[in-house]
Amino acid sequence: MVSDDKTKGQTVIGVDMGGTKIRTGKVKDNQIIAAASDFVPKTDKEQEVTDMLIKLIRQVFDKEVSGIGVGVPSLVDAGRGIVYNVQNIPAWKEVYLKDVLEKEFNVPVYVNNDANCFATGERFFGKGRDYEDFVGLICGTGLGAGIIKGGHLMPDTNCGSGEFGEIYYLDSIFEHYASGQFFERQFGVSGDEMAKRAGNGDQEAEKAFSEFAVHLGKAIKTIMLAVDPAAIIMGGGVSESYEFYRDALWKEIQDFPYPKSAGKLKILITETQEIALLGAAALYFNATV
Repeated sequence: MVSDDKTKGQTVIGVDMGGTKIRTGKVKDNQIIAAASDFVPKTDKEQEVTDMLIKLIRQVFDKEVSGIGVGVPSLVDAGRGIVYNVQNIPAWKEVYLKDVLEKEFNVPVYVNNDANCFATGERFFGKGRDYEDFVGLICGTGLGAGIIKGGHLMPDTNCGSGEFGEIYYLDSIFEHYASGQFFERQFGVSGDEMAKRAGNGDQEAEKAFSEFAVHLGKAIKTIMLAVDPAAIIMGGGVSESYEFYRDALWKEIQDFPYPKSAGKLKILITETQEIALLGAAALYFNATV
């Protein structure tokens, strides 16, 4: 279990590089005490985006800051802090972000993808505090995960160990069946719209969630075989509709080759507010605590 003493008193900046906005937050004692944000510049010039990021960090930076964590929706060389082909930021094709920010602010900088930030944020600030081994699973417009082993983010070579959504499944990949894309592809509506219909008692919507649960259950069983986590903590838009597919999901999970593992597994839904910023900040604690 993570004790508050391990993070108490330290001030860290978290950065969420979203597709349309850049957000920065100063985190102290498990709370965001200052924040700034602005739209990502629409430009093909790498430096203009980098300058905007530096400006937003500077707005919340002070001499108490111990480090900076940055979450990006892209492949990352986490060891060297290089980001590649950031989604919706075409100007960033290969950016040595760690080097740039450490030179600018003279504090250690940690960079990782958004799914790994989610898992790390849950480990230090959310429901993952009670678990040494769990998977943080983002089930929204896509399907991706961060893996916590021995209380820390599992290291890998190319920041791709949690990309379970890319595993081949049926005629495509898991992401097309076990994320919000399932509802778009099969029914032509968003997961949010399907949840509204299910909430109003629409039987077809309820059936759609039951079908979705079978696919998600198979994805989770694949995760169990690969990682054997004590818990799976879910975030993302589709996780907010858990009540509509919980029973069908567990029914699918019970059909697992190792019944004891299925019986012990916990599936939890995140309740952590501002998980993107907190998760980015948590990269610092993951490296130092």
